[in-house]
Amino acid sequence: MQTKSSSSPLYHELSELKVLKSFNSDLERGLTAEEVGRRLEKYGFNELKLKKGKPVWLRLLLQFHQPLLYILIIAGSIKALLGSWTNAGVIWGVTIINAVIGFVQESKAEEAIASLTKTVTTEATVIRDNSKVKIPSRDLVPGDIVLLVSGDKVPGDLRLLNVRSLQVDESALTGESVPVNKSISPLPTETTLAERTNMAYTGSFVTFGQGKGIVIATSEATEIGKISQSLDKRVNLNTPLTRKFTKFSQTLVYVILALATLTLAIGIGQGESLVYMFEAAVALAVSAIPEGLPAVVTITLAIGVNRMASRHAIIRKLTAVETLGGATVICSDKTGTLTENQMTVQAIYAGEEQYSVSGSGYSPKGEISCDLEEPHSHEPINTLSPVLEECLMAGLLCNDSHVEARHQDWIVVGDPTEGALIAAGAKAGLSQTALNNAMPRLDVIPFESEFQYMATLHTDGDEGQSGRIIYVKGSVEAILRRCQKQLHHHGQRVAVDRPLIEQKVEKMAEQGLRVLAFAKKEVNPYQHSLNHEDIETGLVFLGLQGMIDPPRPEAITAIHHCQSAGIQVKMITGDHLATAKAIAQRMGIQNRERVIAFSGQELSQMDTPTLVKAVEDGAVFARVAPAQKLQLVEALQSKGEIVAMTGDGVNDAPALKQADIGIAMGKGGTDVARDAADMLLTDDNFASIEAAVEEGRTVYQNLRKAIAFLLPVNGGESMTILISALFARDLPILSLQVLWLNMINSVTMTVPLAFEPKNQGLMQKPPRNPQQPLLTKRLFHRIVAISVFNWILIFGIFEWAKNATGDIAIARTMAIQSLVAARIVYLLSISQLGTSLVSRIRHNSTMTTNTPILIIGIVTAATLQILFSQWDIMNLLFNTAPLTAYQWLICLLPMLPMIPMAIFANLLDSPQS
Repeated sequence: MQTKSSSSPLYHELSELKVLKSFNSDLERGLTAEEVGRRLEKYGFNELKLKKGKPVWLRLLLQFHQPLLYILIIAGSIKALLGSWTNAGVIWGVTIINAVIGFVQESKAEEAIASLTKTVTTEATVIRDNSKVKIPSRDLVPGDIVLLVSGDKVPGDLRLLNVRSLQVDESALTGESVPVNKSISPLPTETTLAERTNMAYTGSFVTFGQGKGIVIATSEATEIGKISQSLDKRVNLNTPLTRKFTKFSQTLVYVILALATLTLAIGIGQGESLVYMFEAAVALAVSAIPEGLPAVVTITLAIGVNRMASRHAIIRKLTAVETLGGATVICSDKTGTLTENQMTVQAIYAGEEQYSVSGSGYSPKGEISCDLEEPHSHEPINTLSPVLEECLMAGLLCNDSHVEARHQDWIVVGDPTEGALIAAGAKAGLSQTALNNAMPRLDVIPFESEFQYMATLHTDGDEGQSGRIIYVKGSVEAILRRCQKQLHHHGQRVAVDRPLIEQKVEKMAEQGLRVLAFAKKEVNPYQHSLNHEDIETGLVFLGLQGMIDPPRPEAITAIHHCQSAGIQVKMITGDHLATAKAIAQRMGIQNRERVIAFSGQELSQMDTPTLVKAVEDGAVFARVAPAQKLQLVEALQSKGEIVAMTGDGVNDAPALKQADIGIAMGKGGTDVARDAADMLLTDDNFASIEAAVEEGRTVYQNLRKAIAFLLPVNGGESMTILISALFARDLPILSLQVLWLNMINSVTMTVPLAFEPKNQGLMQKPPRNPQQPLLTKRLFHRIVAISVFNWILIFGIFEWAKNATGDIAIARTMAIQSLVAARIVYLLSISQLGTSLVSRIRHNSTMTTNTPILIIGIVTAATLQILFSQWDIMNLLFNTAPLTAYQWLICLLPMLPMIPMAIFANLLDSPQS
């Protein structure tokens, strides 16, 4: 049994029977529930203990590993050497606070993203108590019998016992990029890991075929578990945006050091004291550092991730938060994403007769009626024709799903398309359970996107005989080309009439119906297995079933919002071209007032320039092979588009990886697709994509607001100190006071901007250019304008107060309080609250936003500023002085000129400027 010792059996050298015996397991019945419980208690859950992250103390220390903090640490050290221990203590204290804030926020962001990722669990299909069940992979135990199909992630180390064209991608373990063909024969003892073709290892992916295996190792005893201590699965908080800030910080360090050195040299050259000039140089260095910006960036991104999760979009890679805001094209699957994925058969064609089916959903209530020649005229059928019955039987037998009655409703357990086929058979009085008992299944070929069909082999017990019959269902093209005969109305076989069948398909598709074809083949009575070669030719066409999959109302609204936001929506589907066009028309997916659609066959015949033009112009792409999805993405990217692509199949992985934002289905997607994606939809709904794009834009909007608010303070402070030092005047603001403004006041007032809701009209604007820098020319103009205003304000109030009171401490305190008062007005001018207030005043309308966090931030900042000047301990630490009521009133006056200044800054930063 499972063990970590070197004496463990080498299961690849044992026969299938010996492996089963060693685990006391049964290939057909699996383990019992009681035995599973015992083994879970013995071996634990099937979870890897990954590499431990850095210890807390080291992660905290690494917060100081920032160029800008080095300057603060050095500045505090020099202050200490000069005997200014209080100043040194405050500088060091602020540095520590900055590091702690960064540590706490990074930890929270990592935990939030990691916990969201854990909500999307992988599942394994196993045989237990003689039944096939799906369980969370963590509940797997040694001895479990696991079933594998294309798209599955191998949940534990398996010794394969049965395979059918099974191919497994083991690149994560062996580095081999080509999928490995699997077998079941025992192998020599010395066979290397990469060549053990009768084994499947944890973490690898099934890319083709199907198989069955027994779990020989879980958790730490798996091959990947033995090296799991070297796997670092910590969340990566680095994004292009954070890397830009790091580079910006490094550049800023050199600029700050150069300016501080220049200021020090000029001042000393002018005869100023070393202590005074060093204070000026330190104040200049501290004033130019936006200490609060890194924390605000991390918080804003983390909030964006949580907001997206609340709207059914789980971010797997943090870069997707930024990229989503710039998406220009969304390529979406139709079934289940744009539509309800609740199928109902409405039309049947069998035996050259057309039938209509009433009822909705998966309920057996409804009837099948024969269409008469008069339009919209039907006649209920009393008895099923042999051909109609066999067409419905094919849909029931070639089927891996079933329907259940729950809470007075009928629910499909499995694929919705198969649920519709079961409901259609039930309306004709056919029972899926009775048919399965009468004609037991011997083998199956699961649906593969490459082949576009599913096939099952059954015993045919009619009239006491024991024949064999294959039923096949799939796309019309895949089935028809394998058919030479069809059944006439009374059951006789005639040559297949392809033009007539294609005409019927076209008619159904024009009504927006998804059409499946059905066929059969009688084979050797001794045949027990099924291969693709068995159904390559000689099929007998049974009929068509057309089903409706209604569009999601919320998806129609989301498409309209995307189009208003300048985002193209393109539908990619495996359905018939006419069906896809009809659905697209109903949903408003169109270019130039009409739906431009191309089939996969048409795309395959195009050269590269023609393909690029078609992909650019087209809104619908039908009967598209998975490989063509990758071509579509590459063609759009060649035109500079930022592409979001949805996918759920194993063959969608290349396109998901190539897309700027790969989006996998959390409910219906394969493990392969999920692993390749940047984002998962927990509800498989297109509306959630639009919501995620909206949240991505909101994140960018709020980051931009934070920069617009923070940097003007640094600019105003730096200009004030630089000019004062160069002209040998008293410093209007000291280094410790600058630290207070930049860390305490700025962070308190800026963090609420990260919680701001979207601006009105956000989704009416075109996507931003991904190459556009965060600090645009317009934003730079805004920052310069407000920086100049802040410089004039600080200088003006300081000089007036110094002359009026003769107390330099009071003058500096008033200058700081005046700056903060003006900042409150400026904060309101760029916030949703301020915009809403203006709208209410101008249009006498009600408030359109609720921003209590911003109000809390302002109140908190105001309270801290009162303590800053009125509390004697703060006076001692920061060289401030208590203010009188009259002096407070003077400090509030700058709020008035800030109003027109903020309006002017908004005009500078508007798109029209």
